Amino acid sequence: MTTVDAGRLNRRVRTLPAPVPGSPATVTVVISCFNYERYLRQAVESALTQAGVTVDVIIVDDASTDASLQLARELSASHPNVAVINHRANVGVVETFNDGAKAATGEFLVRLDADDLLTPGALARATQVAAAYPSVGLIYGRPVHFETEEPPAFRGSPSAWTVWPGHKWLADRCRSGTNVITAPEVVMRRSVLGRVGYQAPLRHTHDMELWLRISAFSDVAYIHGVDQAWHREHPASMSAREVDPLVDLKERREAFDVLFAGPAGEVAGAHGLRQAATRALVDEALNTAAHEIDRGHGASPLYEFCLRLARDMDPGVTQGPAWRRVTHPAALAAAAKPWGRGRAVLRRGVGRVRSEFRWRNWRRNGVF
Repeated sequence: MTTVDAGRLNRRVRTLPAPVPGSPATVTVVISCFNYERYLRQAVESALTQAGVTVDVIIVDDASTDASLQLARELSASHPNVAVINHRANVGVVETFNDGAKAATGEFLVRLDADDLLTPGALARATQVAAAYPSVGLIYGRPVHFETEEPPAFRGSPSAWTVWPGHKWLADRCRSGTNVITAPEVVMRRSVLGRVGYQAPLRHTHDMELWLRISAFSDVAYIHGVDQAWHREHPASMSAREVDPLVDLKERREAFDVLFAGPAGEVAGAHGLRQAATRALVDEALNTAAHEIDRGHGASPLYEFCLRLARDMDPGVTQGPAWRRVTHPAALAAAAKPWGRGRAVLRRGVGRVRSEFRWRNWRRNGVF
């Protein structure tokens, strides 16, 4: 078994070790459910059919108004390793997961929404990494987003692992200000979660903040070359109904505020990490404002919000060239000129190329 030297860069493991002999790892899969009767059975079966590990499932029904609870109880009656927690009143996604996590008994823990699925062998692959690297508290891999009724074909086999010292992975996330994890592809070491605490009461970035908090106190690993989870995209999902660029930027700021107000704020270098996150979000806010100008939306709510956010996070930004580029009357007037529109088209083209590069890197390596 190996640990990661926090003073070193990340370790890429291309020759994967054989599984550690002994009893199979135990994994508790917490399935949060609200009115997802039509998806619940698939989610449960994707967990129960995992090979190479001992799995138990806790379905937490958050006061569904469809037949989700009835189906959960039927699944529990037919599978001795499926338990059900029933909320009499709807309390939201954070408390729903937290209630399940507090009842978990497995060495490892997975948070799975009832509309998502685990791919075959996902838990064995993740726990193999954890067995080889006891310092790792969070393992993730490639999630596949899909919109069809059935998930796409399972692809790939593990080609390598990357193991980061947690502080380095956290520093990279702060420098980018972004989240690189969807959710169902994550396996957590439950002892680490017990140390750092459960999900914080954030509306949409509760997962992101938890991943960052775990990385402040343990190492992080990524499994290359293989699908680790299927994430379903559909109009009824919370992200589809409630998240837009304004909400996303606002709530990522809140995630970093909550992160550094908690135990992660006490780790070495926390002040510098907080400053890096602030810079990243301010830069993104001003770039988004510039993009709104390029689209001819210089007075849009998103444009105004981005200016307020940037100024609120860093009052000194108003003295810099990036601020003048998106607020000076001459700059705004120039954007409406023919040559200004040409520059805007060029900037959008460059932005698309950068986005494509970032997306491809994320698909291969789990980071932007």
